[in-house]
Amino acid sequence: MQRRNPLPRRLLPALAALILLPAFPTPAGADVPPESVRLLAKAAADECFAGVGVDYPAGPPCAVGQPKVNQSYVWGLAQAGRRLWFGTGANVLCLKPKGYQVREPILNDDYVCEFNQSQPARNNPAWPATLGDHRAPEVYTYDLATERLTERTADITSASPADADLLNTTAGLRSAASHQGVVLLAGPSVVGGVNVFAFDGVTGRYLGSTNLSAYENIRHWVVAGGVLYAGVGVGINGGESGKVLRWTGDRTSPFTFTEVADLPTQVADLTEHQGRLYVSTWPKAIVEGAVAPSPVSTVAPASGDSGTPLAPPPADDVNDLASIWMSPLLAVGAPGLNPEDAGNWKQVWSAAEYEPDPVVRRAYALGGLASFGGRLYWGTMHVPLQATALHVSVYPPRTQAQLQATVQNTQRAFAVFQGQNLGGSHERIETLYGESTLPAFDPTANNGVGAWAPASTGVTPVYGGSGFGDPFNLYAWKMAVAGGRLYIGTMDFAYISLEGQMPTPPAGATTTPPTFGSDLWAFDAPNRPARAVDTGGFGNPLNQGVRTMIVDGSTLYVGMANPMNLRTDPTPGVPKGGWELIRVSRR
Repeated sequence: MQRRNPLPRRLLPALAALILLPAFPTPAGADVPPESVRLLAKAAADECFAGVGVDYPAGPPCAVGQPKVNQSYVWGLAQAGRRLWFGTGANVLCLKPKGYQVREPILNDDYVCEFNQSQPARNNPAWPATLGDHRAPEVYTYDLATERLTERTADITSASPADADLLNTTAGLRSAASHQGVVLLAGPSVVGGVNVFAFDGVTGRYLGSTNLSAYENIRHWVVAGGVLYAGVGVGINGGESGKVLRWTGDRTSPFTFTEVADLPTQVADLTEHQGRLYVSTWPKAIVEGAVAPSPVSTVAPASGDSGTPLAPPPADDVNDLASIWMSPLLAVGAPGLNPEDAGNWKQVWSAAEYEPDPVVRRAYALGGLASFGGRLYWGTMHVPLQATALHVSVYPPRTQAQLQATVQNTQRAFAVFQGQNLGGSHERIETLYGESTLPAFDPTANNGVGAWAPASTGVTPVYGGSGFGDPFNLYAWKMAVAGGRLYIGTMDFAYISLEGQMPTPPAGATTTPPTFGSDLWAFDAPNRPARAVDTGGFGNPLNQGVRTMIVDGSTLYVGMANPMNLRTDPTPGVPKGGWELIRVSRR
């Protein structure tokens, strides 16, 4: 059994070395930021854990074993009147996509992933190991007037066996929306399709559920021009293609949709900008990489060289890359987007315009995007070791030294971009935070052995380095505009990758060491650098990500990702695992 995190110790030096990479200085913020932060609600322990492969004792409270908190993400978040609605995701760190190679359970002081040794998996041998840590998501409302948290999960499970079965097979309620008196919560099904649950946003009454069998993933919704849209993925893990759905329902028929975009890759996030809908996408290679050889153990036989590809070099098809796509004008023709618009979207940016390595760019994903000050902002996402796995599958290393070089040179922190007049003759795209050079692999170097070398990205960052200067800031996960400011929430992988232990930089090092916990940054104006609102998980270093944000005037409501399911010490002041709901407001 693996006692520490999923990154083996022989790879940690390569990742820890990232703190020594040159970084732009972080812009200094005001001594007292203009925002105040308050924790509104926190996940509670919901299970007892007595060891991997051991049946779960009764509780909590736990007379045997220790408390465990499975619900790790506030995943879908929406507001209807004075109530917040949200759905959770359980043990998200442990859930793996179809085709992923699961080896052995992971157990450490922070979290456990039992995989096929979990009690549900042992009781059902047909259950895939990748879903051994699956637990049904939960639904909550938070009343902003009374400050009361109410669990609404039983509204679904008690409605009918079919409703309960749909919830039990939902791999987290990954998205939520509120429109025209209806609240929708949706997430991918572990047996296929997307499960959607509806509530009356005024009375709170449960309206029912359905499975959208034509789709496999759903992340975000947006209201644009008075119409509700959702982005989905098609095929295994959503990796075959993408669609944008227009909701055409109401309280009496909440599950009717029509397709208004047909895209080559799955949709991540959506926003309205200057009368059009813009979406960010994930690449097909994220799914393909799930079945690639593990970067942990893949070292090719000694004969040959690392420049000889195990698989054919990837074709540089920009349609398969993480991209920004632009819709037709919402006001042209019938109001909003309609089926006749599905084939008229335009790709206005792809990862090929920034990342010089043709394999690494295939693993780029895109996260949040937002319209601010007449410009569109977007950021990248980098699933840990995904680019490494993909690169190893194409150019297998022959030695451990080559493997470590591949690990280090395929890591990327997120970049942030800004665009104006996208798709037009006066288009202008700027890299606000990123790099002017990045490592790229030349398979022909060293007589075919191959070598990594700096390559130009073709841009000069306006304000600073990737990840706002932190190489462990891997996701620009969500963006939102509130009170005249653009906020960007991040996922920071430092705590997991460094096993909760911050390395000591060498004497004389000039880089700023990373911090544990997610970040929230703000652009106070379009022509100013970002300002750090918080860089430590809002006081909890176990909060690794700002997963979702919604806006109420100048106030942000933030849903956190915190997968540390064994961190349940009740001692005041001790960081705890599990989801958090946070309010960020103007002072």
